[in-house]
Amino acid sequence: MARYRGSVCKICRREGEKLYLKGERCYTDKCPVERRPYAPGQHGKDRRGKLSEYGIQLREKQKVKSIYGILERQNRRYFKIATKMQGIAGENYLQLLERRLDNVVYRLGFATSRSEARQFVLHGHIRVNGRKVNIPSYLVDVEDVITVKESSRKLPRFKEVFEINADLKVPDWLSVDMEKAEGKVLALPTRDDIDYPVEENLIVEFYSR
Repeated sequence: MARYRGSVCKICRREGEKLYLKGERCYTDKCPVERRPYAPGQHGKDRRGKLSEYGIQLREKQKVKSIYGILERQNRRYFKIATKMQGIAGENYLQLLERRLDNVVYRLGFATSRSEARQFVLHGHIRVNGRKVNIPSYLVDVEDVITVKESSRKLPRFKEVFEINADLKVPDWLSVDMEKAEGKVLALPTRDDIDYPVEENLIVEFYSR
């Protein structure tokens, strides 16, 4: 399945909650979820039927895929890896998603959304331990140092992003120095570091069917 190319705001409206897919726009009164908090489409206001157990599990899986901007094949691979790791499969699954380089770039405040972070990584603006990494799905590890390429820091968009995120609080498992455009992975993320509502047990149940 190809990556979704439509309006990401429709995804948030369908889920009935903000998933913060649009960057800074999500924090303003221009956010469509604030103005039209119901599903898109002609019958969106009336589309509140009760979902089946399968439907609830599917919606939760789709929500997480939308948040991280990943495809179904990638999602299944993360879940398969998570089941082979020590610990709880659902928590391992979320940890793997959080460790993606595009997510870490977003978490550090080097981008205003995960989709923008993905573009920055793909276009070669990001360095990991001093080396160019242009793979958004690259999994960071403890002690990794993530930086914005020195020449890229002078670009108007990066200057704007740094200004927008100047007071951003990063998760406890990361540290950042905005002046140097440098971040570090202090530890692997835990379940407590996931700051959006997700019931990973539903996703585990979905893939365990």
